[in-house]
Formats: sequence, structure tokens, C-alpha cells
Amino acid sequence: MQPSQDDLAELIDVVDLRSRLKALTVASDGDGSDSKIRSAVLSMLKTEVKSSRAAVQKKLDEDGGGLLCASRLSCIQDELIRVIYDFAVQHVYRVKNPSAAERMSVAAVGGYGRGTLAPGSDIDLLFILPYKQTPWGEQVVEYILYMLWDLGFKVGHATRNIDECIRLARSDMTIRTAILEARYIWGDKPLFEEMATRFDTEVVSGTSSEFIAAKLQERDERHRRQGTSRYLVEPNIKEGKGGLRDLNTLFWIAKYHYRVDRQADLVKKGVLTRSEYARFAKSEDFLWAVRCHLHFLTGRPEERLAFEFQREIAIRLSYTQHPGMRDVERFMKHYFLVAKDVGDLTRIICAALEEEHVKEPRGKGISGMMRRLRSGRMSSVAKPVKGGPGFVVENNRLNVTTDTIFKTDPANILRVFQLADKHDYNMHPQLTRLIRHSLKLIDSDLKNDPEANRLFLSVLTSRNKPEKTLRKMNETGVLGRFVPDFGKVVAMMQFSMYHHYTVDEHLIRSIGVLSEIERGNSGEDHPLSTELILTLQNRKVLYVAMFLHDIAKGRPEDHSIAGAKVARKICPRFGLKEAETETVAWLIEHHLDMSTIAQSRDLNDRKTITDFANTVQSLERLKLLLILTVADIRAVGPGVFNGWKGQLLRTLFYATEPHLSGGHSKMSHNQTIELAKQDLVAKLDHWSQKDRNAYLKRHYPAYWLRTEPERLLTHAELLHKADKDKKRLAFEVIPRAFEGVTELNIMAPDHPRLLSIIAGACFSTGANIVDAQIDTTTDGFALDTIFIGRELPDNVDEHRRGERITQLIHKTLRGEERLPEPVSRKNAMKGRVKAFKVATEILVNNSLSNDYTVLEITGLDRPGLLYDLTRSIATLNLNIGSAHISTFGEKVVDVFYVTDLTGQKISNIGRQEIIRERLAAAVGGHVELDPAAPVSRKVHRQAS
Repeated sequence: MQPSQDDLAELIDVVDLRSRLKALTVASDGDGSDSKIRSAVLSMLKTEVKSSRAAVQKKLDEDGGGLLCASRLSCIQDELIRVIYDFAVQHVYRVKNPSAAERMSVAAVGGYGRGTLAPGSDIDLLFILPYKQTPWGEQVVEYILYMLWDLGFKVGHATRNIDECIRLARSDMTIRTAILEARYIWGDKPLFEEMATRFDTEVVSGTSSEFIAAKLQERDERHRRQGTSRYLVEPNIKEGKGGLRDLNTLFWIAKYHYRVDRQADLVKKGVLTRSEYARFAKSEDFLWAVRCHLHFLTGRPEERLAFEFQREIAIRLSYTQHPGMRDVERFMKHYFLVAKDVGDLTRIICAALEEEHVKEPRGKGISGMMRRLRSGRMSSVAKPVKGGPGFVVENNRLNVTTDTIFKTDPANILRVFQLADKHDYNMHPQLTRLIRHSLKLIDSDLKNDPEANRLFLSVLTSRNKPEKTLRKMNETGVLGRFVPDFGKVVAMMQFSMYHHYTVDEHLIRSIGVLSEIERGNSGEDHPLSTELILTLQNRKVLYVAMFLHDIAKGRPEDHSIAGAKVARKICPRFGLKEAETETVAWLIEHHLDMSTIAQSRDLNDRKTITDFANTVQSLERLKLLLILTVADIRAVGPGVFNGWKGQLLRTLFYATEPHLSGGHSKMSHNQTIELAKQDLVAKLDHWSQKDRNAYLKRHYPAYWLRTEPERLLTHAELLHKADKDKKRLAFEVIPRAFEGVTELNIMAPDHPRLLSIIAGACFSTGANIVDAQIDTTTDGFALDTIFIGRELPDNVDEHRRGERITQLIHKTLRGEERLPEPVSRKNAMKGRVKAFKVATEILVNNSLSNDYTVLEITGLDRPGLLYDLTRSIATLNLNIGSAHISTFGEKVVDVFYVTDLTGQKISNIGRQEIIRERLAAAVGGHVELDPAAPVSRKVHRQAS
């Protein structure tokens, strides 16, 4: 799409510019080589560049044309180069009688060669010189380049004669691609035309297969670098899967083989249908609009559509908020739908060309392949597929014998995927194309057809690779048509740093993770889920629940509740019985419960476990929920699931299991405490009897109930050694590689703000606290167990890191170090996080624990937040029993189990309101300190 002459004239007045430049040289008889004149020329051009670019940006805001914007910038650049070239040869390096060697052609290559430029794009130029050269050519090239550089452009250039162009293009695929797109700008045109003619005959002719194979390999390598999914929530517009480079690759390949100069010519050649070309043009225009807006917004060649830019781009493109979806989410959904279209086009065309020109070089192009498909004349090596009449397999690619196979029996649209899954076949590109053209056959009759639903369920619950097949179903559009509720979340993005993929991609990946767990290929992240999945009574309900668990995202109603309603509607259609449907609905409604409780509740609090057991009600449901939770978290994105989360889930499972099997009532609290003491004493046989008896009296009953046996021993040895060494401060650092955390055990005199000091020390050293258990001994010492996220792979290095943190705590408690002041909101809100808004919410709950008031703080995460929260809690005269820190991308959920100074819950309504106000202020970085206020950390001294 080229701008009109009138449009271009509004952007840059070339005639006036040339006149003004010429006027600069009048006093020097037309000689423009003087440095002062050069400075004046540069100043004039800078003004022109600034004003023309501002005009282009204004037009982009007005008409929204992405390709038009890129073309306008390219045309302006052409005019600037022409003006600079003419000034150089007419006023700086004038030659009255130029020889055949004193000529030059300036060509645009790369993206600039296609006649498109983004605001921050490089200017790629090829200076073509004759075989014989003089210093004149080098001088002119140097003048043009330095002028462009001084104007602020990043210029990529090459200076070659025609023989060098041809020789290098033969040996270097990057140079060959650049010259393929070379476009004449200015200078000696016959020189450019000679180069183009020789390139076509001496390089391109007869080398299609070589070029196609190289470009497809280059594309695959680029995808591996950028991320194999086109549904990453911060996509790279240029290089990412489904981005502009994929469209470029498609056109390069088609242009190289079919010798076309415009995308529209691909329709005439039979490479694209009219509808496919329309998708091509529409996708390219949208991506260019986004890219141009992004460059203008950032003032740099930014290609990554990061969170901090997405909302502003959405506003610039006039997206608005709809119920259940924000403006930015609607914009990104459009983006991913376009990326999906790009994927469809590149997959169909590139794979077809690969099939024909790499594997079958004697073919007659895609049109010929379509004719063979329609006539039913397949290759002699095509073999019928057992159990699939009308289907054949060739080179492990599934295909059909007639293009009416889906019209004859629409259930074949589902059968084709069932066969691909069963035999691990790839899909022939022409079959993929035929499926896309047959989507209208997926009507209400097919959706309610028992055979079609049986085939779909077979794919969904396959023991092979269901993720691969479901993704192919999604890419072809079948999945969203056959399951309309799934279609609503296709390409849907959740504007959150926690979610790495679109909703549909997350659901498909979660099925893949589930399949890996069942096959025992999920590694050692969560051995319990691998063990439990083999004991399930009904694996089908787990797969269906996994597929549907987020299917109601983007609706005004809570997606868990709405999702359960969807399940009750759709499961009978899939062929599930009433009891199975209810189990699926229950799993969806509660699919976040186990993760939430494990990460933000005190798992040593009896009421936490009792309440959770009452919700789950059966051991089979507990197993299902655990496995679903693990797969769900792991499918969110790389690194989201870790050993610590796995450990919390296992702890919750093992604590709940006895309640569901009737074992929880076998032992009273007193019996449990006595047994814990006996077990510990048995491990302390190297202590004296006196020391053992004295130690057992140092802890309150709640400590024995809530602390794991392994940690009881660690604490005992830590306190015993401190007593022997007569130390009042003691620390133990234990790296836990499997859980992905490092445990800090801290013994110190009971101190008003010990947890705040610990949080401050961790903040100062960059450590991230993920959990904390707070205890106090009967003789006035604090015994805190802090878990920080692991950073270093080697245990020795991680142990050394933990010791640095404990040393800082030690020095701070002794008054030798000062911790930093609270982080202000302004300074904390930097980087990607500033793009998000998370409403601060402070919940004060007395029903979650029998002994503690639970404070749940939700807000926007930032450095030093935990430090500020613990400082505020200290000034509120509250005892902290345990702290549980959870981060979900930009959102943090910090939970504290607290009592007042007398060990009682906070029941006074007025005081609860003060707590909410103080903690809300702390989330914003405003901590109200009252050094005079006495604070105690003594925990409740009665058995919980």
C-alpha cells in the first residue's frame, strides 16, 4: 500500500527542500564541500526529518493504517536519500565529465527494500558500483552514510560491484535474501537493472528447493530462540512466532519460486486463495500498526510488546472495555487471533512448498497439488489407514482420497484427529487446508452426535500425546467450533505477569502436563502426583476437568463457578454419566482451593485442615484435586511450579488424608505432643538426661503440634549448641535443593520487631521470603524458621548466601548495622509492574483459625513490601504466629496469623479497622512508626 503523491506532499516538500539546499551553496558558486555548509544542510534535514515523522505519526493516529504508515516512512526515507545523494554529487563531489567508472546505484534492501519502515527500523542500503571504481564512489558513499548517521539513523550498508553481489549471494543465504528484496532508490538505474537481471538468472534460477529449505530452517531456529509458542503474553511483533517475520518468510519463499513482486500476485499464481490473501493483507496491516505505534510510543526500535506498553497501544487503537474483559485484553486477543492467522498461512504454504520443492522437486506447485487432491490421484506410495476409510498416509502425513470426505460424513472432521493421535501421524498441509475450508460443517447436529463426541473424548483422554493433537485441532479452528465455550477463550489473554500464555494455550498445555505425569515423564517436580494418578478410579473425569477448568475466563462471573456450570452443560454431551459430570463440576469449582490453601494458610493449624477436608469430602476427590492443581500450576509457564510449592501441596495432602480416611481422631492433642517429644528424645541420646528434660520444658504445646519432626531436631541442636557456647543469638542455614528454598533457623532474644528485621535483611540482600513459622520459648527466646527462595544451583554457594543474610540479621540486632528505610511507592513502582493496577485489599478474618486472627493482604507487589508490612504489624502490637508469602506475577498475597498481646484474637471492630488502614498504607509504602509502643512476640501459650 503506497501513499498517494498528495499524501506524500503533505509529509515532505521535496521541491522546496532541494531549492533551500541549493541556495546554501550560492555564495560558494555551487560548492557545498565547506564544513559550515554541511552543518547547515544537516540542520535543515534534521528539521525536515522531525516534522515529517511527526506528520506520519499524526496520520497513523487518524487513519490507523499500519502498512500505510510503514510505506509513508519508507517514501520519506527515499526522498531524503535522493536529496542527500544529489547534493553530494552536484555540490560536494562534482565531476564535470564522469567516466563509466564514476557512477553508482543506491538500492534499498531488507525490510526497507519491501518499501516499509517502522519508526525505529534500520536503514539497509546497497551501493552498487561498476567493476572499475575510482575514489569518487567511496567519497559519495561516505558522505551519504555520515549524513544519515548524523541524522540519527542506524544504517546497515554494503558497497559492492555486480560480480561481488552475485558471488556473495550464491554463498550466503542472508545476502541472497537481501538482494531478492532489493529496490532501486536513486542513481544509475541501468546498473541496478543489470544486477537484478543477473541475480535472477545466475542465482535464483533453479535453486528454489535450496532457498526454501534454508528459509524454513531459519524460521524454525528463530522460533526456538523467541519461544515455540505464538501465544506468549509478551510477544515479539517482529521475530516471534506469528509475527511479521513469519509473513516475510512466506513472501520470500513464494517470491523466490514464483518470481512475483507483490503479495497480490500470489493469488494469480494459485499460491493463495483470495480469502487467504485477504487474511495475509489484513494480518500484515494490523501487525504494522502495532509495531509503528510501539516504536513511536517508546522512541526506540522496541519489538517486544511488553506489559507496560500493551494498555497504551490498546488505547491508541481504540479498544474499549467489555464485561469480563478489559480494553487491553481485547486488544491482545485480537493480536493473538492475527498471530494464529499468520501461523495458518505460513504453515499451509510453507509446508506445501516444503513438500513439493524439497521432497518432490518435480511437482507443479500448490495449484497442481490441489488438482491431484481434487481428482483423487494420490502418489503411488500413499497407503490406506486401517480403521479410517477414505484416509491415506504418505511420508507419515495423513491425507484424504477425496475432498468430499467431510461433506459425506462430518464426523470425519473429528476422526481425522483421532487417527492422527492413534498412529502419531502428521497432517498433510492440504488436509489442514481442507479442514479449515470445512469448518462450516461443524453445526449443532455434529456437536450433539454421539460418535463425534466419542472421537473427541478419545483424543482428549488419549494415552499418547493429546496436547499435540488438541493444538492441531485448535490451530485449524475445529476445537473452538466443536466446543463453542472453548472458542470463547481462544487467543484470550489475561493481563497479568503470572500467566505466560493465552487461556486456550494454557488449557492445552495443562493437558500435556497431565499426560506427562501419567506417563511418568514429568521429572521429579512432584512424585506424589505421578504415584497417585495410577491409583485413580476414573482418569476420564480428570482430563475433562483439566480441559474445562479455565474455560469460563473472561466472563463477569467468577470463572470457577461459571466453569462448573459449563461443565454441567457440556459433560453429558461428551458422554459422561451424572456422577462423573458432578465430579468434573466440583473439580472446576474448587480447582484453585488446594493451591490457595497450601500457599497462604498455616498448614499446622488444625482448623485449616479440618475445613479443607470438609470441602473435599472424599479421598478420591483429594487425589484428583492434587493432580489437577499440580498440572495447572506447571502449565502456567516455565518456573512457576517449584519444589517449595510441591512441598506445600504434599504437606496439605498428607495432613488432610487421615481426616478423609478416618484416622484423624485416633490420637488426642496431648497424645500427639507426647509422641513428638518421645520421638525427639530418642534422637537426642547423645545429650545428658538433664539436658533432655530441661529442653522439653522450653516449648509451649502449640510448638510440638505444628513443627515437623525433622525441624524439631534441627531446633533442638541449634538451641543446645547455643546454650553450650553461651550465645544468645544462633543461626542455622539449610539449603533445600528439592524444594527450591533455603531454610533459615534463627534463635534470638524475644524482640519487638524481630520478624521485621529479618524481612528487612532479606530485602536488603535481595532474598525473597516465601514462608515463615514463628515460635517463642518459655524462657523468652524467639525461634523463627524462615524460608527464602533459592537462587544459586550449588548448595555450598547457597549456604554461603544464607550465612550472609543471617550475619546481617546478627549485626542489626546488635546495633552494628541499620536497615534501609521503607521503600516509597514512587521508587518501588518501576519496570513492568507499573503497567498493572491491583486493588489493595485487607481482610481480617477470625473464622479461619481457632486461635489466631488471619490477616490477608492483597496488593501490587514491590521491593520491600514484606518489610513494610511486618514493620506496621509490629507498631500495631500484634503477635505473629506464622507468615505465608505468595506472589502471582504482579499480585502479592501475604497472610499473617496474629493475636493481640494477651494471645487473644482481634475481636474489637474498631481495632480491626485500624489494622486495615495501617496495612493498606503499608502496601502503598507508608509505614506509621511508633518506637515508644511496647510490642511483644509471645505466641499463644495454650495448646491449639
